[in-house]
Amino acid sequence: MKRFLIIVLLLNFSCKEASKEVVAQVKNSEAEVKSDIDLKIYDYDGLEPLINKTDGKVHVVNFWATWCAPCVKELPYFEKVNAEYQDKNVEVLLVSLDFPRQYETKLKPFIKAKKLQSEVVCFDDVDQNRWIPAIDSSWSGALPATIIYKDDKRQFYEKSFTYEELKTEVQQFLK
Repeated sequence: MKRFLIIVLLLNFSCKEASKEVVAQVKNSEAEVKSDIDLKIYDYDGLEPLINKTDGKVHVVNFWATWCAPCVKELPYFEKVNAEYQDKNVEVLLVSLDFPRQYETKLKPFIKAKKLQSEVVCFDDVDQNRWIPAIDSSWSGALPATIIYKDDKRQFYEKSFTYEELKTEVQQFLK
């Protein structure tokens, strides 16, 4: 009887310790989720070279935010273009205009949950009067907005895309 009681106590203790270990592993993996996404944060001077490359590739630059419903709706189309045209020298850059205080709580979990494969950078520059017209003189500042360019050929879009519309625009730069 003593042996049985000792075995039960050992099993109970082992299960509690195992349970604590599992909880610790979950907490550690949650911390890794937040820290394993390394977001680069740019002001306009830092972003400018990324949106004006002359390397012979087609660049698709989408300005978006997690709080913008039309932006979130069209993100899968940019991801699909990124995957389908990767071998055709097309690069997609997703420029998040999320609020800096929400990078950890909203943006990083969103990137992880949506499994975004395109490069995501954060844009944090309070001088909108400088950078909005510098990006495009016709831009009102509304989201979503997209630039598609290849070397000197450039088109700005202040609109949401369907996948077919986006694909059609990208293909025009591949000719």
